[in-house]
Amino acid sequence: MVFCVNCGAEIPEKALFCPKCGIKTLKGDEAIVQTPADELKESLSKMGNELDKVFLVASREIQEAFQSARENLKKSFGSEPLVCSECGGTSPKESNFCRKCGSKLNAT
Repeated sequence: MVFCVNCGAEIPEKALFCPKCGIKTLKGDEAIVQTPADELKESLSKMGNELDKVFLVASREIQEAFQSARENLKKSFGSEPLVCSECGGTSPKESNFCRKCGSKLNAT
């Protein structure tokens, strides 16, 4: 005679699950029978591994984008500004018109 370790109900010796409470029996463990919870746990684990890979790739791409943006900012701010011949105001090197008075700038 075999009894369920969870609810104490009498169960058939070859039962993989308790017919009263549904818990996996020792025979079920020995037979490596998966429960819906086991299948869900396995699926979530696989999904977690795939998400880890996706986030790793995204992290690298974001780092590269920030590095590129950082370099572009250094280039634009690191250059000598243009000085307007009309008002003396300064504008970024790539400007065509003075940001202070709107006059056409002569890039040299």
